[in-house]
Amino acid sequence: MEYRKLGRSGAVVSAQALGTMTFGAEADEATSGEIMTAFMEGGGTFFDTADVYSTGVSEEIIGRWLAEHPTEASQVVLATKGRFPMGAGPNDLGLSRRHLRTALDASLSRLGVEHIDLYQMHAWDALTPIDETLGFLNDAVSSGKIGYYGFSNFLGWQLTKAVHVAAAHGWAAPVTLQPQYNLLVRDIEHEVVPAALDAGIGLLPWSPLAGGWLSGKYERDVAPTGSTRLGEDPKRGMEAWEARNADERTWSAVDAVRAVAEAHGASSSQVSLAWLGAQPAVTSVILGARTVKQLKDNMGAVDLQLTPEQLQSLSDASKPRIDDYPYGTAGVAQRNRKIEGGR
Repeated sequence: MEYRKLGRSGAVVSAQALGTMTFGAEADEATSGEIMTAFMEGGGTFFDTADVYSTGVSEEIIGRWLAEHPTEASQVVLATKGRFPMGAGPNDLGLSRRHLRTALDASLSRLGVEHIDLYQMHAWDALTPIDETLGFLNDAVSSGKIGYYGFSNFLGWQLTKAVHVAAAHGWAAPVTLQPQYNLLVRDIEHEVVPAALDAGIGLLPWSPLAGGWLSGKYERDVAPTGSTRLGEDPKRGMEAWEARNADERTWSAVDAVRAVAEAHGASSSQVSLAWLGAQPAVTSVILGARTVKQLKDNMGAVDLQLTPEQLQSLSDASKPRIDDYPYGTAGVAQRNRKIEGGR
């Protein structure tokens, strides 16, 4: 396993994080325990959960496992999130000081710990002033309830605003951002990645296999069946599947991944994860395995060394379409033409 600094902090985490959204849903408690054990046996140290995952059940499963494995628990870097509804009341959601105080205490209780290493705001809250949220997080750091804080699903301007508001007040700075990022979803490269690099923020990509598309399990024009998420529950996203299936860029990326996988004798999942782990600002890639077998295959990506040419071939095959001003090479050319014309 490879280890990296957690964003701009001094804490060190494994280059892969164990995503636990499946705990209590697609993975029962026994399977979840086996997954956590296998992850740590493979050198993993970074656990990521959220209060909303199975409405607190994921945190409870992790908490019981930590209590039963004190030696392993001492090495775990624990992350959770707050923001989304955990009740029916008007203050049971959001990033207000009122909700976050309750949400953080509840997460600490479910996890059975006195301290959470990384507390993340699960999404932007347009109703709450950002200084109220950041003030609470600074207090939580000062009180010792959390070590660091970060965000999830923030846009580039939202991340930059939070960084500068915290700096203006002299408060603890955010260290991470958790965005959706993979070979098929690369729009964050336009604004979010540059903002993260500018602020020293570490990225923790979720959905690194694009819901299974980059694992090689889907075939063109063949509806998913069997032991896949869509195969077991087609209603959950067939419309999205049909749109992605009809997109030539999808198959360009999938074919490029398969070609590199064949060259290395590796799985498509490993190649896709290795590409993502090599991207700028990425600290740790979140794995969302439902079984120990899936997890072990995914963890093999850290030992896969892709050549610069292979990394470039994957990037070229999955290149986002937006290339107009002010983005991309076409944007630069357009800008240059405007400047020259103005002269």
